[in-house]
Parts: sequence; structure tokens; C-alpha cells
Amino acid sequence: MADPYGFLKHRRADAEKRPAAQRLDDWAEVYVEPDPRTRDAQVRTQASRCMDCGIPFCHSGSAGCPLGNLIPEWNDLVRRGDWALAADRLHATNNFPEFTGRLCPAPCEAACVLAISHDAGGAVAIKRVEQTIADVSWEQGIVRPTPAQVSSGKRVAVVGSGPAGLAAAQQLTRAGHEVTVYERDDRLGGLLRYGIPEFKMEKRVLDRRLAQLREEGTRFVTGCEVGVDLTVEQLRERYDAVVLAVGALRGRDDHTTPGRELAGIHLAMDHLVPANRACEGDGAPAVDAAGKHVVIIGGGDTGADCFGTATRQGAASVLQLDQYPRPPEQRDDARSPWPVWPWVLRTYPAHEEAGERKFAVAVEEFVGDENGHVRQIRLRKVRVEKDASGRRAVVPTSEEVEELPADLVLLAIGFEGVEHMPLLDGLGIELTARGTISCGSDWQTQAPGVFVCGDAHRGASLVVWAIAEGRSVANAVDRYLTGSSDLPSPVIPNQLPLAVV
Repeated sequence: MADPYGFLKHRRADAEKRPAAQRLDDWAEVYVEPDPRTRDAQVRTQASRCMDCGIPFCHSGSAGCPLGNLIPEWNDLVRRGDWALAADRLHATNNFPEFTGRLCPAPCEAACVLAISHDAGGAVAIKRVEQTIADVSWEQGIVRPTPAQVSSGKRVAVVGSGPAGLAAAQQLTRAGHEVTVYERDDRLGGLLRYGIPEFKMEKRVLDRRLAQLREEGTRFVTGCEVGVDLTVEQLRERYDAVVLAVGALRGRDDHTTPGRELAGIHLAMDHLVPANRACEGDGAPAVDAAGKHVVIIGGGDTGADCFGTATRQGAASVLQLDQYPRPPEQRDDARSPWPVWPWVLRTYPAHEEAGERKFAVAVEEFVGDENGHVRQIRLRKVRVEKDASGRRAVVPTSEEVEELPADLVLLAIGFEGVEHMPLLDGLGIELTARGTISCGSDWQTQAPGVFVCGDAHRGASLVVWAIAEGRSVANAVDRYLTGSSDLPSPVIPNQLPLAVV
């Protein structure tokens, strides 16, 4: 055990955030740029709180980290100040810890033994330790390209450059295969590029990892829609295997609420993508919240991303709506006992900056002006019920109707699965009832030699699951091409997709 008294001597301490007023003036990450010496000492103290549990639930795939990150090991190495070996242990299971350290909601912390008791000082700050290891690795030049020593002579196409596709590509390149990643957008990264706002992860973090992949030998082609610009016949002719990492970007819409057809009502990605493009220098966004009363429908991560984006664009007001009741501040052991993912109120940095949230409410009607543009919402208090078959029903609980201004409405109510695309038709792949692409135990789809991973397989989920599935599918493709594989593969239920929402 690293320090048997660490968790008794020190309480949890998260990274310091910049003042809210300062954050609203720019798109930089919300946390203070730390002095390396002060940061390293603070994080070593936090790592010393780890108890090196006999059964480390933090890296259990059923409750904690899907990647199987060796958390107690690198916590102890950080405590001792051995950053190089800590980086080695972290990268042994995670290709992109600088992504997960910034973006993952940290199921590992929910499963930490110190999270059992509210009086234990809080779970170990695993996510903070992870990000610091990754950042120190770049600062000290520990992260270097790892090109293959021997070529297999096999060629693999990866369709999609999000975290799942990039993880699969890096693993397969390192195994000696010639890998080409195809991206239909003009820039690489998928949701990491155009879905995640700059204030959550600055794109320089993505770009430096892409540079590493290029130096290792991975090839990238942007602005190419596979199935259209590159036909299925050409794909099959040129490559020995194909990995589909196309995401699940088909947004869920609200077709039943009266007034949905009004101008000014958009899906969340219609707002986030152009906002991210603007940060890349592509000009003013088509959907801009500046000076508008913004209403965001949906209480999850995507809604919070829209929230922070709207406030930075200069919205007159921002209101986020959630159909479900306000969760408790602390874990309810009867409803979500440790170590499962807890039902608790999740306050994102964006919520601390401006705006308002309302719970247990739903829009009864969108009201427009004489020009057909939304100007108001009619709101009712509601309760969400489920019938015997599990079908949801939103039931009003009050006759009172609240009318609120709304110049811009953003629907952040989830995703329905993989977008319909010529590539799937050409490969003869049909979507499941969940809108995903199914596969066998070897990650191979119904099309021979074609594999799937990430959100395309699971449905919209977490970055950590995407990387885990990318690593697993790389192992499967390597075995398919060579008969065996030394690539590590997380033990995850690839036929029973589980998503934390």
C-alpha cells in the first residue's frame, strides 16, 4: 500500500478554475494554467490518497474504467514522483489519456472505495491525476512516436477519425499494418474536433496527438465520404480489412411538440459544430446565440456544452430544461448504491458561469412571431412515467403554464444512432432497432472483413468506451489478418452494449 494514512491526512482537491467572468471572455479551457512545480506537488498529494485496494473497483469494466486503467499502480508512481513510469503504465491501457483526463465523467471515481462514505474526504481525484500524468508526459518529452519495426504487408481502412477510430488506427499501425483513416469532414477528430467545445478541450491537445500518429505512419484522408467519394468497390479492392468508426450522430428530434417547425429551433449539433468551426477560424457561426434568449432542452453533457457555448457567444439569457426531477447532491444508496454510476446532480463548469436550470418541466408549445420565428415557450411541470413495457410517458402535474422568452431553442435530447449512409448500403449492413451496427464476438459485422467499434456499435456513449472499443477491435483485426495478436484488448461486453447516460 502506497501510504496507509494518505486518505486520512488529505481531503480531495480538484484543479482550480479560472474566474467565471474571465472564462466567459474567451474559449480557453476553464482551469487555471498551473505552475508545474505547484501542480506536481499537489497532484502527488492527491495520488497519495489512493488505498491500493485489494479489489480495485476503479478499474473494473462493470463499474469503473472500461479501459482497465491500472489506477492504483500509477497513483503510487505519481506519489513517488516517477512520472516516466507512471506515463508508461497509463499509456499501457489508454492511447489518449489527455482526452479522457479532460472529457471522461470518471466512472472510476464513482467506483472508488473512498466514494462509499461521504465522510472519507471524497473519491481519489483520479481524473486529475490522469490528466496531469498525460500533460507531464508531453512537457517532458516522454510521449514519442512508436513506429512498427516490421511491416505485415496488410492494409486497413478506418472510416471515421473520432476517438474510437484513432485508437484502432494507432494500435493497428503499431502492429505493422498500413492504416489509412478516412474522414468526411475537412479536419480530423470527429466529435473531438467539432462536438467538444474549446473550453473543455483546446484543439491543440488533439493536434499534437494527431502529429504523433502521423509520425508513426498512420495516413489520413480528409474531405472524403467513403461510399461516395471512395466507392465500396474501391474500398474492398484496396484494403484487407475495414473498421467502421462512424459514430452515432443521428440526432433525436422533437416532432410532437406544437410549433416545432418554427425557425430558430435546432438540434444541438447544429449549434456546436459551427461554433467549433468559428474557433478554428472559419468565420461567424450560422447558429449564433449572441443577444438571444436561449432555451436548451435536455439535461445531459451535450446540453451543458450548448450552455457554455451560448454564454460565450453573448446570449441575453440561457435556460436549460430537464424533464426529470432535480437529483440529490449526494449518492442515494437506495437508488444507486456504490459502486454503480450514481444518480446525483452534475453541475458542469458552464452552470457556474451564468444561466439557469429547471427540472421536472417540459415544453408544451413553441410560440412564434408573425415571421414564423420562435419567440416564446410554454412550459408545464411534468413527471416521467414508464408503463409495464418500459415505454416513457411525460405526464403534466400542474395546470399552470409558464411563458418564457425564447429566440433560440436547442434540442439536446440525445442521439438515435448511426446516420443512414451509402457506405452501409453498399456493404449490405443493416442497422439494429437501436440504430447501431451489430457485430459478433470478433467485432466483425455481417459484412466479411468489416469491423465496427465505438458509438457506431454502442450508441452514443463516453470517450473512454470509444477508446476501449477501438483498442479491442484493433486486436480483432490484427488476429483476422495474421492469425494471432499481441495487441492488448480491454475485456468489455462487445455484444451487450452498456452506455452511461
